[in-house]
Amino acid sequence: MFLKKYIPDMLLLSIAIVWGASYSITKGALDYTSVLLFLVIRFGITFLLLLPFTIKELQKISRQALMFALVLGIILSGIFLFETYGVKYTSATNAALLISLSIIFTPFIDFFRTNKHPSKRVILSAILSIVGVYILTANHNFSLNKGDILILLAALLRAIMLTVTKIFTSKFKLNSLALTQIQMGVILLVFTILLIGADTTLLFPKEFNFWWRLLFLVLFCTIFAFFAQNYGVKHSTPNKASLLMGTEPMFGAIFAIFLLNESLTLNVAIGSILITMSVFIGIFNKK
Repeated sequence: MFLKKYIPDMLLLSIAIVWGASYSITKGALDYTSVLLFLVIRFGITFLLLLPFTIKELQKISRQALMFALVLGIILSGIFLFETYGVKYTSATNAALLISLSIIFTPFIDFFRTNKHPSKRVILSAILSIVGVYILTANHNFSLNKGDILILLAALLRAIMLTVTKIFTSKFKLNSLALTQIQMGVILLVFTILLIGADTTLLFPKEFNFWWRLLFLVLFCTIFAFFAQNYGVKHSTPNKASLLMGTEPMFGAIFAIFLLNESLTLNVAIGSILITMSVFIGIFNKK
């Protein structure tokens, strides 16, 4: 009974850990293949693994819900495209920290839906995050590199995704697993088209170091995270869930240091602290 009480919280924390590790693991996998082929393989496997569990729900979906799910899938495709290219061109530490800013972007994006101005806490978190990013990029002469910009675009799309999802869930009833499957299908289709259009040589990696990374991302960062998040959020409190999952950037920086030997310079440490603080202020914003 004692352990059962803490299972939801442990699951939510485990999601933050595996998502934090995903940036370093993705960066390592990209040493063996192109971004587009990596994404096609990753989401192709994910789509096939989820298919047996979603066929019945997919048969029940309405046309309107399907169209909205397709829109969400296209947005999610943009998120993974920007995020993966961003991971390739910046450090895993920067990627993990910058992507977390989606929490701060969300209230500003949501303003167009609710017409409610962001609170003082959100504005404070935004200011802290800007200062944190400025300090974090000190090694680049206080300028964002190509990878940093792509990660910030992915974070912005994440915020848009959250707002659009709110609109979607308020209008349609759809099994979340079926929604995920449609999104995986759209992502796979989009990346397959982009890969064909890129006209590159399709050489599938044979190295074990690539495949264990890919399977980790598919099994833990996608499938396990989906089920664990559903269970954890349902059986935990919103504040605890936000707090536990908000530790993702911290774990991202830790894994980058130990797995990729990225250096923990003073500016990275201070920038990381400020960005993490801004994320937690954003999490506990009271509207």
